[in-house]
Amino acid sequence: MTTFDDRERAFETKYARDQEMQFRVTARRNRLLGGWAARLMGLTEAEAENYAKDVIRADFEEAGDEDVIRKLLGDLISAGVDIDEARIREALEHRSVEARRQLMQSEG
Repeated sequence: MTTFDDRERAFETKYARDQEMQFRVTARRNRLLGGWAARLMGLTEAEAENYAKDVIRADFEEAGDEDVIRKLLGDLISAGVDIDEARIREALEHRSVEARRQLMQSEG
């Protein structure tokens, strides 16, 4: 095995780990975001947990964050919450930082 092969394998392994971490951060972010939205809508703890799972599932509709933002905006407006897309995007950014922090702490 050559040095080039070793480096290529190491790069592929790192890429796979980075992709897995990004997936986990996004899922955690969406769970946190769903909890935030559930509190704004006044949902019970059980309803909030189910709603957070719905937000995670919504992210699989299309690439990027637009599907999640669209879901949250529609649900919050339907629930009578005075909110706009900019506030949701701000919450999304804050939850992204929090999700990354939580995962890094859990990995030690």
